[in-house]
Amino acid sequence: MTGTRRTGAGLFAPDRTGTPLGTWLKIASTEPSEIMAYCGFDFVVIDLEHAPLDLTMAYRLINSAAALGVVPLVRVPDGTPSTIQKILDAGALGILVPHVDTVRQAEAVGRACRFPPHGTRGAGGTSRAGAWGLRPAADYRAAGNDDVLCIPQLESVDAVKAAPEILALDSVDAVFVGAADLSLSMGSTPASPEVQDLIGSAIGAAHAAGKRCGLAFGGVPERAAQAVRDGCGFVVLSNDASMLAEAARGLVTKFREAEGS
Repeated sequence: MTGTRRTGAGLFAPDRTGTPLGTWLKIASTEPSEIMAYCGFDFVVIDLEHAPLDLTMAYRLINSAAALGVVPLVRVPDGTPSTIQKILDAGALGILVPHVDTVRQAEAVGRACRFPPHGTRGAGGTSRAGAWGLRPAADYRAAGNDDVLCIPQLESVDAVKAAPEILALDSVDAVFVGAADLSLSMGSTPASPEVQDLIGSAIGAAHAAGKRCGLAFGGVPERAAQAVRDGCGFVVLSNDASMLAEAARGLVTKFREAEGS
C-alpha cells in the first residue's frame, strides 16, 4: 500500500507485477476501504448494484481508497449515461456495468465513459475528477479517456457469445464474467461444466483481444489462484461484509468449542 496516485489503466499495465487483486465494498463506512488498502488489495469495487450505498457514500469510498493508493472502481446499478457520468466525476477510476448482453449495449456504455470525439461524456471539470476546477481542462479530458477503465459484466449466454465483438471495442478495457448470474440464467451452478466452458470461452476471447477477463471467487483464494493459472486476468475476492461475518462467526464458534472442552 502506498499513498501515490494510481490510474485505472495502470491496473492492467502489461509491465505490472502480479495479478490485480480486489474486493467488493458493501458497508456504508469508509473504514473498510482503509482496511483493504492496508491489507494490500490493488483495487476495490464499490458495489452500487447489490449494496445499500448511495452516491454520497460512493464519493467518500472513492476518496478513501484513492488517498491510500488503491484503485477505486465502482459497480454501477445500471448503464445509464447519467449514472456513469456522476460516478466518474466523483473520481472513480473505472466502472463495472452489470448485465451487458450485446455489442450495442457495450458500445453505449463505452461511449458514456469517454469524452468527445470518442464518446458522449459531458465535461464536469469542477468535480473531484477535475480537482474541483484546479486541474487543467486538457489533463482532465485526457485522463477521462485514457485512465478510466470500462468493464462490462457478462452475465448471460448471449453476453458470452458476444464477448469477441464486445472486447473488440476500443472503449472496452476488459470484461468481467458474473458466474453467479450466468449460471442462474442457465438454471445451473457456477461450478457446472457448461458454465465453466462459457467462462473459458470468455477468457479465451479476452486473450485473443489482448485484454483481460476477471472473475469473483468469494473467500476461496486457492480457486482464484488456479483461475489465474488458467488465464483469468484479474480477481475479486470476498467483500467487506462477508469478511466481517466470517471472522465473527469463527470467533464465536471457536470460543464455544473451547468453552465446552
